[in-house]
Amino acid sequence: MKILVINAGSSSLKYQLIDMDTRSVMAKGLCERIGIDGSNLQHTCVLKALDKKTITKPMKDHGDAIQMVIDALVDSEIGVISSMDEIGAVGHRVVHGAEMFTDSTVITEAVMKALEECTPLAPLHNPPNIIGINACTKIMPDTPQVAVFDTAFHQTMPAHAYMYALPYECYEKDRIRKYGFHGTSHKYVSQKAVEILGKDAKDLKIVTCHLGNGSSISAVCGGKCIDTSMGFTPLDGVPMGTRTGSMDPAVMTFLMNKGMTAKEIDNLVNKKSGVAGVSGVSSDFRDLSAAAADGNERAALALDMFAYQVKKYIGSYAAAMGGIDAVVFTAGVGENDAATRKAIVSGLEFMGIKINDSKNETRGTVDITADGGTVKTLVIPTDEEMMIAIDTERLTK
Repeated sequence: MKILVINAGSSSLKYQLIDMDTRSVMAKGLCERIGIDGSNLQHTCVLKALDKKTITKPMKDHGDAIQMVIDALVDSEIGVISSMDEIGAVGHRVVHGAEMFTDSTVITEAVMKALEECTPLAPLHNPPNIIGINACTKIMPDTPQVAVFDTAFHQTMPAHAYMYALPYECYEKDRIRKYGFHGTSHKYVSQKAVEILGKDAKDLKIVTCHLGNGSSISAVCGGKCIDTSMGFTPLDGVPMGTRTGSMDPAVMTFLMNKGMTAKEIDNLVNKKSGVAGVSGVSSDFRDLSAAAADGNERAALALDMFAYQVKKYIGSYAAAMGGIDAVVFTAGVGENDAATRKAIVSGLEFMGIKINDSKNETRGTVDITADGGTVKTLVIPTDEEMMIAIDTERLTK
């Protein structure tokens, strides 16, 4: 079965065509500047090992973009299938499913209506996701489609973990609660960790650390998420590339009383803060590491703050689960930044978390646990597109 995975943004659309029989990517690409001058498709035929080909062509909407993707996939030179009939199903990344969706789901008219109702919770993300689904429906009306939600994996959290200590009517009326994000990534790497450990998921307590420009930590107990660091929005949790992470909410009202508008504060805490704001250098951890090595104290501070907060989450989630069997690092920083991994686990030896410095320098899927470490420390590259494809196959095959 061949699955087309779609991740639609407001003016972009990422895609992969995955052969589920071999669990391999056949082709992938990106449509950029949809509805804007200079729109183009960057297509890579992985199956034929061809270099990326850029096709510049007007795309007035996501329907045009989907059609260009199909045309590229069936092209005699850069394509990988003979016709679009070979696509068995389409899997869509959808950011927010609120409390309505606790798992991925086959898309129906009722589901589309529910997605519209979730839009106020993710006004920047859900509308493009919906547009992508509608575009596929128009181009491929007889092909089943599945919505895979960033929030679904976290819907197993108990109420005491997801509720905020606001008046209860804030939850009843406006559904203000912790939702969590990066769920597709946390689900994928936690399942991979179970395979590596060779035990039953119900017997394992795992902390998954998705660390990148956006970062979140999850506690996965018995195969289910019981807590996660991101909250009502992706702003909560550890400091990120440009996001503050958790802080005293009274800072917001303090800034408003000094004359800042809600829009200005939203821009400040989401786009000008995090490690970029503290360091004054960059949101890229590679730039921060280089600056710190050159003696930049603010860059070093930003890195220390990040590692400290991740370390605290690992400890707190071990307490929440009543123990810990494994820590998993994934995403851009988690997979590739050995120094940050070392800084995070330093001081956690009392919990049985010890890493081997030599193994820690290795790339790819690797067990970096040192001799004597009783808690496994794993590096597992995430593959959200594959997880979307797996769920899509499960629900449509």
